[in-house]
Amino acid sequence: MTQKILIVEDDPTIADTVELFLRKEGYQTEKARDGLRALELWQHFKPDLVVLDIGLPKLDGLEVLKHIKSQADTAVIFLTARAEEVDELLGLGLGADDYISKPFSPRTLIAHIKAVLRRTGVNAYEKPEVIRLGTIEIDTYRVMVTVNTQALNLTPTEFKLLHHLARTPGRAISRFELLEASMPESDALERAVDSHMKNLRQKLAEAGVPELIETVRSIGYRIVQP
Repeated sequence: MTQKILIVEDDPTIADTVELFLRKEGYQTEKARDGLRALELWQHFKPDLVVLDIGLPKLDGLEVLKHIKSQADTAVIFLTARAEEVDELLGLGLGADDYISKPFSPRTLIAHIKAVLRRTGVNAYEKPEVIRLGTIEIDTYRVMVTVNTQALNLTPTEFKLLHHLARTPGRAISRFELLEASMPESDALERAVDSHMKNLRQKLAEAGVPELIETVRSIGYRIVQP
């Protein structure tokens, strides 16, 4: 099945260039030049991944991301024009799956897109398994986490983080290892793990398991045995 990508960029030159390269790679594409149109297309086009600029008219990229992630686990790659925007993304912990700083080459973007799509798909797991931790069940075949049989709405990166931690409960795992396990081809820094982990812990707390993941000072994180 042809994978679909939504390009959200108000600069027509950048958007057209990205679309040209993506179509040459065999992807189906749609383009939006403002945030409101992006959400309309996201609803109807149902893309597998969104390439999302931050500085958009009508509704900025951060608001677009918030809406998307509140409704589904669609993969999102942010395009950022300034280094401070990366800091803002990480600080807000909104759940973007990757980011690329401008200027960038279309080939670099395509490499990131392929990497994100690989790690967010079912085929990212060589050996499907089900891990159970008390009331929590992590199913890598369905890419689903349930707490007391209720499904948890995790982003692909959050799922990968939880899965990697859950494979060895009680073991302290470094941020670098978690970064490699959840975003191996990304240019993100280790602090990006903290941002995704913050969101993951919040979702677990809301599901009734607030103390599952423990911070290990100066190292990283570990799963506390239920």
